[in-house]
Amino acid sequence: MTGTRSIVITGFMGSGKTSVAEALAKLVRCPVMDLDTEITQQEGRTPAQLISETGEANFRKIETAVLRQVLERGAPIIALGGGAWTISENRDLLKKFNAISVWLDVPFGDCWKRIVTTRINRPLATDRKRAKALYDLRRPLYELADIRVEVSKGMHAEELARLIVGGLPKDLVGAFR
Repeated sequence: MTGTRSIVITGFMGSGKTSVAEALAKLVRCPVMDLDTEITQQEGRTPAQLISETGEANFRKIETAVLRQVLERGAPIIALGGGAWTISENRDLLKKFNAISVWLDVPFGDCWKRIVTTRINRPLATDRKRAKALYDLRRPLYELADIRVEVSKGMHAEELARLIVGGLPKDLVGAFR
């Protein structure tokens, strides 16, 4: 992709942000950046470790700083962490960089199944009740995204990537070709 607009994939933990971002990058033939992976590489600790060891507020400061760096480098496709979009400073930053936000709207039950079946430490979702409360709290913020992709059971990342491309502004789609 040429040009300066990034596409950011957001949604609750377990919604498939990384997989969909990777499928989208493959479809449009451009690089992808996973924000949590970038944070881990820069900090030497995972987001879960940072939250557990230094607190969520400190982690969010690091997350915002790394997001700014990624946007300044012009990453074309970025998979956000589940809470990154919920921070107003991050949404303002994305707006400043003219990024297009895509929300993967996945039912909580599907997210929860993925949360419990993956071996990823998720300190903000230690049990179903806490995860559901967080999901309900974040949902209205996810609704602020530019594009909503409703994810149904059985949909694959490649199918979702095609839906995203179909929802992008035509001038941006042309930049991929």
